[in-house]
Amino acid sequence: MSNIIILPWLEVENASAVAGLTWGFPSITHFLGYTHALSRKLQLSHGLRLEGCGVICHRHQAHAYSSGRDYQFALTRNPLTREGKTASFNEEGRMHLTVSLVMECHGEIANGDIGIGDLQAHLQTLCQTQKLAGGSITRLRNVRVCSHQKFKDHLFGLMPGFALLDRSDWLAEHYQALKAHDPETEMMDAWLDFAALKFAAEAEGEHATGQVEWSWQRKPRPGYLVPLMTGWQRISPLYAPGQVINTRDSETPFCFAEAVYGVGEWVGAHRIKQADELFWRYRTTDTGYYCRGQATPADDNEEVDYFDTF
Repeated sequence: MSNIIILPWLEVENASAVAGLTWGFPSITHFLGYTHALSRKLQLSHGLRLEGCGVICHRHQAHAYSSGRDYQFALTRNPLTREGKTASFNEEGRMHLTVSLVMECHGEIANGDIGIGDLQAHLQTLCQTQKLAGGSITRLRNVRVCSHQKFKDHLFGLMPGFALLDRSDWLAEHYQALKAHDPETEMMDAWLDFAALKFAAEAEGEHATGQVEWSWQRKPRPGYLVPLMTGWQRISPLYAPGQVINTRDSETPFCFAEAVYGVGEWVGAHRIKQADELFWRYRTTDTGYYCRGQATPADDNEEVDYFDTF
């Protein structure tokens, strides 16, 4: 038995705006990590498990400024060192954002409507004690718990907003199309067709006279498409505990990993027909873990949900 938990209009301050090679919005791994942390606490207190998370964005404000072309992050200055010099630091982009999270909840909620009321009150406090994408939650409207059938009635309270959907299958299709024309094409080339602003030069007239006209190249698909960081992939053997020095945990096997990227689409919340369209979930393989949307077909070598492994 499953229900829907809605955390409406979460206001977050100083969240991370950088995710690997992308910036402007937190990685989808941040939202699934928040869901995972919340799930572990609900398992202890109510015997409930959260498995999927959907993201609807209402407002966003990156802490960046522009001179007209390039953007730079507005950063705080670090304290001086003992020598009176400026300490070196890695640039950390921050942003304010307002989002609504839609989560799938598995398990039986005891005591009917009274139990649902108690769960909503518990979540109202618990959700604001956690960090989201490294930012602090400063405000949250009333938490709602409903069935899948009644989700559409609550969706109107999440407007205006844009839902983030997984479109990584479009990336795979585009990559195969490019590879059919050029076997040397790499996946990065296909991903940049979605992520980069591209212009192509076209010769004027039938005979080239040295004059060219630059035209904007459309993305492979229509829509508000954005590049996304969608997980982590192993790039080294799995080392035994303690074999690699200076690791965070000396009792857990260790491997080196790199970020995995995909493509997402921002869609108006009014176009969502059912909650399943929103859900992102963890998928694990022998080489890493990936965040995927509900509509993405599963691979043959996929394991169980990441949440089920804890």
